[in-house]
Amino acid sequence: MRYGYWLPVFGGWLRNVPDEGMDASWEYVKKLARRSERIGFDLTLIAELYMNDIKGIEAPSLEAWSTAAALAAVTDRLELMVAVRPTFHNPAVLAKQAANIDRISHGRLSLNVVSAWWADEARRYGVKFDEHDDRYARTDDWLRVLDGAWKESRFTHHGPYYDVADNVLQPKPVGQSRPTIYAGGESDAAKSLISRACDGYVMHGDPVEIIAGRVRDLSARREQLALPRMKFGVAAYTIVRNSEAEARREVERITEVRPGTPGYGNYQDWIANTRHDAKTSLADYSVSNRGLRAGLIGTPEQVAEKVLLLEDAGVDLLLLQCSPQLEEMERFAAEVMPLVARARRRQTG
Repeated sequence: MRYGYWLPVFGGWLRNVPDEGMDASWEYVKKLARRSERIGFDLTLIAELYMNDIKGIEAPSLEAWSTAAALAAVTDRLELMVAVRPTFHNPAVLAKQAANIDRISHGRLSLNVVSAWWADEARRYGVKFDEHDDRYARTDDWLRVLDGAWKESRFTHHGPYYDVADNVLQPKPVGQSRPTIYAGGESDAAKSLISRACDGYVMHGDPVEIIAGRVRDLSARREQLALPRMKFGVAAYTIVRNSEAEARREVERITEVRPGTPGYGNYQDWIANTRHDAKTSLADYSVSNRGLRAGLIGTPEQVAEKVLLLEDAGVDLLLLQCSPQLEEMERFAAEVMPLVARARRRQTG
């Protein structure tokens, strides 16, 4: 299992707690990233939204790609998985930017391709907002340009959304292959595209039996295409406490999001523009990405057991959210990671 976390570019994850003690600032995320790789974390996911959907659109948020470039220069080991929305980026230009950051980081860049969901954000930034299946058709064309620009010395593409004539991109990303491309989605359009064009599948939080079913589904799709096994990641909000009762009290504290708040309004927009296998309740949405459903809540022993079950289901990567981020990641690294490691050593003899 690899351990990753969401970089708190929005100043937190809780829609009903105004101040979580982690500013949306360069100073905070630099401190967090540098500390995280020293305590055993492998990856950070840098989300891309131009407005703050957690604390409200008037609240500050960090821009993903400039933050990633800065982190590339001040970290040594951490993989930087940067979210990117095709509707907001010309693919050939983004390929150039990404190759440069990959060089700065010595090959530590990966992408999380997201087919945008926030119609109001697109309107405010003057970006065309495609309907659901059209977003995936655009993403398909966008990925073809990205891949060609990275891999070919000269690249020409005439597609339904993008035209590139005799593109030259130098220097290329580090290594012989492209940076790892992750994506998520639960519609058939999303899964068909991801299984064919991406390297990893990232999932919202859900119980382990649902996660196992998605791993089987995407793995079967890859086998039918005669492609290598995908990487699988899961978003999870973690609460580690000395007792189960303490953990449940924390859940109750963070899941009360009331109508009329910024978080509630964005919840309505998100529900209207996404398609998921399971209905997402307001309590699920309160900490974003259905993270509570993954069940990483309880004592260190209980959380470690859930991590092992997810790993047995085929999950390679956990993408953790917690609050306050630094303090809770320190606790997870000190109390949960060693239990998982010891259990695996016992199983392998």
